[in-house]
Amino acid sequence: MVQNPFRWFDFSARRRLEAMRPRLYRLAIAWCHDPHLADDLTQETLAKALARGAQLRDEQALEGWMFSILNNCWRDFLRGRRDFSDVDDLDEVVFDPSPGPEGLYATRQTTARVRNAIQSLPLAQRQVVTLVDIEECGYADVARILDVPVGTVMSRLSRARQALRSRLMADEAARGQPALRRVK
Repeated sequence: MVQNPFRWFDFSARRRLEAMRPRLYRLAIAWCHDPHLADDLTQETLAKALARGAQLRDEQALEGWMFSILNNCWRDFLRGRRDFSDVDDLDEVVFDPSPGPEGLYATRQTTARVRNAIQSLPLAQRQVVTLVDIEECGYADVARILDVPVGTVMSRLSRARQALRSRLMADEAARGQPALRRVK
């Protein structure tokens, strides 16, 4: 007698499987950072779960089983890309050092605060700090660009950095957040 491979997929099990779709998608997008690929991985995971339903022995282990299938689909995708020569290098490809959404938001917030602080500087200080710290020009180059002595560039830069530090620390204190340690 042939066993039905979908015997455990009664109506409630199918609903549980479909209810896992958003969680599978969130996990896939966290791994690959590509909405289209995450959708494909989620779909492939669900299709494999339906095709291999007989492999699940304990319905209570459904979540872990589904996440394992998703992980295998992700690894198969990475193997197909051939961005590595050895399977041991796979972990290096999978690890993405780029910041996540929270890190990007914090960076944008910090950038906005620094830009506002720079805009509040007097023009001469603003010119020097943007040329030296943002455009990475040397002191001599800035002196030539602004047609001032190098000592003037250095003193304006020092005053501008001190003003930025004070303004940013005051902003952080007003927000109740830890102060920035360094502007440059």
